[in-house]
Amino acid sequence: MNQSHTIQTLATGLNFPEGPAFAPDGSFWAVELKGAGLVNIQSGIVNRYPVGGSPNGIAIDKSGKVWFCDSEQNAIRCFDPATGQTETKASTVAGEPLDKPNDLAFDRAGNLLFTCPGNSRQQPTGYVCVRTPDGEVRKISTDKYFPNGLAFSADGQTLVVAETYRHRLWEGDWNHERGELANAHVWATVEGPQGPGGPDGMAFGDDGNLYVAVYGTGCIHVVSPGGQVIERIELPGRNPTNCAFDPSGQLGLVVTEAEHGQLLSVKTGTSGITLFN
Repeated sequence: MNQSHTIQTLATGLNFPEGPAFAPDGSFWAVELKGAGLVNIQSGIVNRYPVGGSPNGIAIDKSGKVWFCDSEQNAIRCFDPATGQTETKASTVAGEPLDKPNDLAFDRAGNLLFTCPGNSRQQPTGYVCVRTPDGEVRKISTDKYFPNGLAFSADGQTLVVAETYRHRLWEGDWNHERGELANAHVWATVEGPQGPGGPDGMAFGDDGNLYVAVYGTGCIHVVSPGGQVIERIELPGRNPTNCAFDPSGQLGLVVTEAEHGQLLSVKTGTSGITLFN
């Protein structure tokens, strides 16, 4: 099941890289979770943009603005590369502060979905939220053990959420018009280490498979549409945190890896899907 792929190191020396994403103009972005900043990487050159806090996942809208979770400031924030300004877009839900938001994704209608694991490693207190285009924030899923990465299927009608500390992936039907998740169920189990490890960030390929960074295993696990792990792609580092497909196909699957602070390009022969908003 483990297969070898051509792997290229795009950048090193990153301070716990996370949240890889490609902008509509083809530029690549990520965060340094422990470096309090965003990074833009081109041709191996790392450009850093300090934003403070603990930035985590990234989602980029159709205008090129970089939205990110900040688990220290308990906020969803937005960085505008054109002005260098950062703005808070959400900080509460149901009258309470967001609980350490982690990862996020836009749907086709401009709804922003994000996970809030908080301190839910031992108790199922984690939840998932939606922020509608008019700025309303509400919970759409609750009672999770460390909800983490999330991804939409190619048609935008299926949402998958990683529940890291139970080593499983949830799948549900997403209604972008009402901003509602229905029929959520455990779709796949992804093996990982006990403790701080398990399924993290992920990305759908155009082959219909889901590519999951499984922290602590040194692998990308490839999950079939039927919910079976059909392949493990071995990486030069134990702690992949997330992954994103290059829409141009040039870099393949780009993986952020935290053990060695590196950015990796994995040639899978597969392209990804993109839901720019």
